[in-house]
Amino acid sequence: MDKVTKRKRPRDLNQWAKHMVDIATGESTDRTPTPEEQGKDPAAVARGKLGGAKGGKARAAKLTPSERRDSARKAVLARWSRS
Repeated sequence: MDKVTKRKRPRDLNQWAKHMVDIATGESTDRTPTPEEQGKDPAAVARGKLGGAKGGKARAAKLTPSERRDSARKAVLARWSRS
């Protein structure tokens, strides 16, 4: 089952109070819209999640040792260039 995340509530007390009144009166909801409500194709959303979950592992499995070494060196240089 998909994990449902809630929207971040306002930090300002007045905005939070208005948000609570909107929820109580039905003008607003306290949940994120589903892909169907956003106008997205549910099958496409499912395919995207499937590919995203295995993409990095599949790419790493195909790398040769020299490609892995080059990628690691590039990552180290990028990290050290920021400090």
